[in-house]
Amino acid sequence: MMLSVIIVNFKNAPLLRLALTSLARAMGNTMTFEVLVIDSSSSIETQNVVRHDCKDLFERLVLIPFAHNTGYTNGVNEGLRRATGEFLLVLNPDIVVLPGAIDGLISYLRDHPRVGLAGPGLLNFDDTRQESCFRFYTPLVMLARRIALPFTKNLLNRFRMQDADLSGPVSVDWIMGSALMTTRHALEQVGYMDERFFLYLSEVDWARRFWENGFTVAYVPTVRMYHYHQRQSKGRFGIMDVLLRQQTRWHIKDAFWYFKKHGTHGTRPHQGEPLQPGLITT
Repeated sequence: MMLSVIIVNFKNAPLLRLALTSLARAMGNTMTFEVLVIDSSSSIETQNVVRHDCKDLFERLVLIPFAHNTGYTNGVNEGLRRATGEFLLVLNPDIVVLPGAIDGLISYLRDHPRVGLAGPGLLNFDDTRQESCFRFYTPLVMLARRIALPFTKNLLNRFRMQDADLSGPVSVDWIMGSALMTTRHALEQVGYMDERFFLYLSEVDWARRFWENGFTVAYVPTVRMYHYHQRQSKGRFGIMDVLLRQQTRWHIKDAFWYFKKHGTHGTRPHQGEPLQPGLITT
């Protein structure tokens, strides 16, 4: 199998249907591939999308339902354990895949064997660029993203890599988990996502481990996908969201594990690569 596509869905049948439809149109008959849908808190509605609405779009479409909310990290790992492909693409159901995008990522990883994890450029539906590559977190960055703080504009701009040239493929600290591709070879060296992270920061931790194992993490904006981005961990009430919103509490808990594991410095593990972003040529 050339490619395994892993989609982790949570109670969103309409977006799952759109994602699968766009994937089928984008892939065509260019390669052998399988699609694994990990369905958290699975319902009849979402099961019908896979078993009936979209079953004829793919040669191999597998539904893996969970009665409970298994979380993003566990869902991705379940897909990775069952996947048989040489290339492994993790997608959220709010991604619309454009024709040529998956071929583009596969070609990029083949041409750059030191790159272990790659993500496409993500677009809003008005074709504006969406922020999807970042520098590693510090506690101050995380706090400033949730609560308006004085004197943090430059700090946040640097976190969002607004000081870097993102017009072409470039090495970055981490990329948003909505669309990630790796290889079987890299996965065997780095391992699965850390399941101590329930929903958030697992892709940040994973990217750090790719760096620690001598791989480069790449943002590839020449390959594009649409993304219906919903930042669910941030509500309207600042620090009060801790009391009012479960997603916020999940985010804070996952942040605690992240900083406990990696420290608070926010620097990239150094494996002979420049610490500043750089175009990837080899």
